[in-house]
Amino acid sequence: MAEGGEREELLSPSPVSPAKRLCSWPSPQAHHPRGSPGAAGGGVGGVGGSCLPPGARPHLQPESLLDCAAKTVAEKWAYERVEERFERIPEPVQRRIVYWSFPRNEREICMYSSFQYRGGPGAGAASGAAGASPAEEGPPPPPGAAAPAGSAPGAAVAGASPGLGSGAGVAGGGSGEGLPFRRGIRLLDSGSVENVLQVGFHLSGTVTEPATTSEPAVTYKVAISFDRCKITSVTCGCGNKDIFYCAHVVALSLYRIRRPDQVKLRLPISETLFQMNRDQLQKFIQYLITAHHTEVLPTAQKLADEILSSNSEINQVNGAPDPTAGASIDDENCWHLDEEQVKEQVKLFLSQGGYYGSGKQLNSMFAKVREMLRMRDSNGARMLTLITEQFMADPRLTLWRQQGTSMTDKCRQLWDELGALWVCIILNPHCKLEEKSCWLQQLQKWNDLDVCPLEDGNYGHELPNITNALPQNASHSSDSLSRPRRTVFTRAIEGRELHWQDSHLQRIISSDVYTAPACQRESERLLFNSQGQPLWLEHVPTACARVDALRSHGYPKEALRLTVAIINTLRLQQQRQLEIYKHQKKELLQRGTTTITNLEGWVGHPLDPIGCLFLTLTEACRLNDDGYLEVSDMNESRPPVYQHVPVAAGCPNSSESYLSLAMEVALMGMGQQRVMPEGLYAQDKVCRNEEQLLSRLQELQLDDELVQTLQKQCILLLEGGPFSGLGEVIHRESVPMHTFAKYLFSALLPHDPDLSYKLALRAMRLPVLENSTSSGDTSHPHHMVSVVPSRYPRWFTLGHLESQQCELASTMLTAAKGDTLRLRTILEAIQKHIHSSSLIFKLAQDAFKIATPTDSSTDGTLLNVALELGLQVMRMTLSTLNWRRREMVRWLVTCATEVGVRALVSILQSWYTLFTPTEATSIVAATAVSHTTILRLSLDYPQREELASCARTLALQCAMKDPQSCALSALTLCEKDHIAFEAAYQIAIDAAAGGMTHSQLFTIARYMELRGYPLRAFKLASLAMSHLNLAYNQDTHPAINDVLWACALSHSLGKNELAALIPLVVKSVHCATVLSDILRRCTVTAPGLAGIPGRRSSGKLMSTDKAPLRQLLDATINAYINTTHSRLTHISPRHYGEFIEFLSKARETFLLPQDGHLQFAQFIDNLKQIYKGKKKLMLLVRERFG
Repeated sequence: MAEGGEREELLSPSPVSPAKRLCSWPSPQAHHPRGSPGAAGGGVGGVGGSCLPPGARPHLQPESLLDCAAKTVAEKWAYERVEERFERIPEPVQRRIVYWSFPRNEREICMYSSFQYRGGPGAGAASGAAGASPAEEGPPPPPGAAAPAGSAPGAAVAGASPGLGSGAGVAGGGSGEGLPFRRGIRLLDSGSVENVLQVGFHLSGTVTEPATTSEPAVTYKVAISFDRCKITSVTCGCGNKDIFYCAHVVALSLYRIRRPDQVKLRLPISETLFQMNRDQLQKFIQYLITAHHTEVLPTAQKLADEILSSNSEINQVNGAPDPTAGASIDDENCWHLDEEQVKEQVKLFLSQGGYYGSGKQLNSMFAKVREMLRMRDSNGARMLTLITEQFMADPRLTLWRQQGTSMTDKCRQLWDELGALWVCIILNPHCKLEEKSCWLQQLQKWNDLDVCPLEDGNYGHELPNITNALPQNASHSSDSLSRPRRTVFTRAIEGRELHWQDSHLQRIISSDVYTAPACQRESERLLFNSQGQPLWLEHVPTACARVDALRSHGYPKEALRLTVAIINTLRLQQQRQLEIYKHQKKELLQRGTTTITNLEGWVGHPLDPIGCLFLTLTEACRLNDDGYLEVSDMNESRPPVYQHVPVAAGCPNSSESYLSLAMEVALMGMGQQRVMPEGLYAQDKVCRNEEQLLSRLQELQLDDELVQTLQKQCILLLEGGPFSGLGEVIHRESVPMHTFAKYLFSALLPHDPDLSYKLALRAMRLPVLENSTSSGDTSHPHHMVSVVPSRYPRWFTLGHLESQQCELASTMLTAAKGDTLRLRTILEAIQKHIHSSSLIFKLAQDAFKIATPTDSSTDGTLLNVALELGLQVMRMTLSTLNWRRREMVRWLVTCATEVGVRALVSILQSWYTLFTPTEATSIVAATAVSHTTILRLSLDYPQREELASCARTLALQCAMKDPQSCALSALTLCEKDHIAFEAAYQIAIDAAAGGMTHSQLFTIARYMELRGYPLRAFKLASLAMSHLNLAYNQDTHPAINDVLWACALSHSLGKNELAALIPLVVKSVHCATVLSDILRRCTVTAPGLAGIPGRRSSGKLMSTDKAPLRQLLDATINAYINTTHSRLTHISPRHYGEFIEFLSKARETFLLPQDGHLQFAQFIDNLKQIYKGKKKLMLLVRERFG
């Protein structure tokens, strides 16, 4: 039966074509005697119908009535039923039924021997894959096509991702050369298939694998059983363990399909036996046993014994089994599927935890399920059940639940696809009630398990029922425990209430010309729009789930019709909401807030309603340049090519195409105002789903018709009220439109710049970070989640959303280069809506790069925008900690330099609103007056003086505000102006008595000496010395060098300065070694060598017995005595050597005065007396010092 005819049977009471149904294995039992006797000679099967050898062209003569009847019977009836129905079946009729019972479509062989293939419209695998959830890795393959019966040899090629197991090897890499279907074709074309024999419903033959460099040629025996155009069992000597058929089974099957006239055809073996007399039967049995005596002799003897026993079980049953006689009436009719291998492969991939491409392989298995569903093969549900059982048995589920951790993102996406597939299965429009009931029982069983994953990953979040439209009143408890538990199977279970018997729905999907009747009843008015087009009023995700079910089960035309009805309904709802908003617009604008009218968003929804509608429409418009099965290279994906296909005849608006409808529904769905869902995974899914939809939109080549659709929908979104995320007023927790608006801006810009900028500027909002909404907002009956001012930290994807906001702004800045008015508007939007200083800084950097290209002139307008953004960053981060602050400051000075001298003067004059005093003096002012800046700007003398004056003013202001950090920088900046320099010096002196540290003062003092002001340096050093306190054991203190420098400075200035400093040294320094070093340096040279005008050096060395060195000498000796006692208090034997060396240095100091040797001897005696308990140490002291 033609496929088109089968599709017209949708929802009819009669069963769907068995060629599209799956049943269980055939029974070997055949209890009924065969038909009338006839010749058992071996004829050759005739050629007819679609089983002509490839390349042969059929004659124009019609098929015989015998062949027409035999084809139908062979496809729909078990052979046992034929025997029951008719007492005598002529041998020619038997032959034609047996002949036509073998599968006729290579597409089905391909489906069971490879993961995916692609081809023309109507194919299952690729289309199913395209309809899969966003969890799929990689781009969805394009739609596929059924293989025409008369295709040329070798044309049908499986295309897939690398297969599973040994039978689906990856020898051919991404090109699919190693796939069983492709290998089977090569074996067939090389003549490797021989000895093909069909006995009844059993096909056998041998397939030879050609020899390779490492392996000899090997011949395998292959046997295939079939029934009603389905392969029900396969056996091959290669021992293949895989989900799919091996290449040898493929080769034999294709041989039978392509070369039926070369296959020896015999009736079932029971028919042949029926024609034999006793002697012939005995001879037959004896020859059979002789030929295979080692294998069958024990079995033959056992059967003989049972037959000869009158009470044996074998004699209680009429007839005998015949494996070549086809299936019995009670057997299910389905393709052979190795259930154990399916379980093993799924278990293996789950155990890999997302490594080694297991996620991609599992997605390929899901795509295979969709392919089976599209071909109306009941193995689809069977395979999905096996997959689900392994998913539920995954030990990680228990582990994740016990540890309270969430599952991985890839695993979560696989579960989403699993749930979506079960929704498709439950909504199967041609399944039997008992099948649906069985599936629902199994789903409920899985749903009740504690480890069953929740739908949104956020325990307790409530979403509306799949069968309910938007409720008018909803009360939501804040207590998560009171919310119903929703698992990944909940939506499928809720589908039990959905049916296909609605008369309006039946008319929509069954006719392209269904319009409103001339005389409508009151109840019918809501079913049509003003143009008479049918509407489908149902909860939108549920209606789209129907579309997905139709599309997934091989009803593309019906899916298209329902899609058009849903879009007409969405249009009407959009128009009505727009009219309502116009009446409420004034009030809403005054309140500055609105409400969410959608309880759940369509983008990121578990059922992916918008993606489903979009794919359904675009598949109808896809150009196929090959028209037949083709290898699908998973490493390279060609962008799809679409053409406009007019909406089916009978629609009033005949100018529309399915492609423009796809564009419209995608814009409508992504522009929907919706509340941000709770939970990390749900929020991440919203972002991911939006990106997937946009990537599909970007595949469309925008022509005039699509541009008009784009403009029209954008205007509606801008004018929209609560239903639009781009309306004038939106809810505080509305999902931002930044990513969506970026696409719209780029797409519209060449065609309607004003609209594109208006839309992008409107989308810049991020209300959750702006002013919180008023309390009146929560009273609306449609409000979903109560507003808490601090809720936004629960926006787990907030960082991503802010970066998308930044990307939108950057795109606008780039496009508006050179347009002062637009740049000013964009700048205001950025300053109003972007709240991250890091992102604004990134925008400023981007604008600066675009404005200053290396190969062309600078754009001043955009450069000014970059400067304005940089200034805002400075203001935002002035009072907050930011690790990039110094980088930001340096960049701003660079940007201001690029803008010009006026910009530099401006930031110098207004430094206190932009920089800290340290930043202003050390980075900003220093860079502004640097030689590099002067050369870069080519400044003349007045401009240089203006910059220097501003820098000096800034320096003095900063020094007054923060003298500790800025005094030195201020002195440096003011050194060329005497008055300013004196002022800066005085600020430093005044601050010295305050909070300045000795290190800061020493640094300034060293600078003053370097600049030629030794007396001022001495004064600052004296102040620094008064702030210092150096303990006896701080002989490595960082200030030691400063102390030595200060003493050297005072010594070089003269005796008076040294005399003034030594009391400060004695008071501040208690470290003996430092004091002795100072004393030694002061006695080496004469004081007064600094060359101060008006002063003369005496040229005499100073005596330690006279002032001022006598005070320093006494302090040094006392320091040695105190340090010695302190060290002896806790000394250990390993430090004895150090201590002896320390006493040696002390002796050098003791010996400086005339009576020093007596003091040192007395000091040593005292040590011996006081520490006589430390015998070993005192022994060392006596050995060294007597």
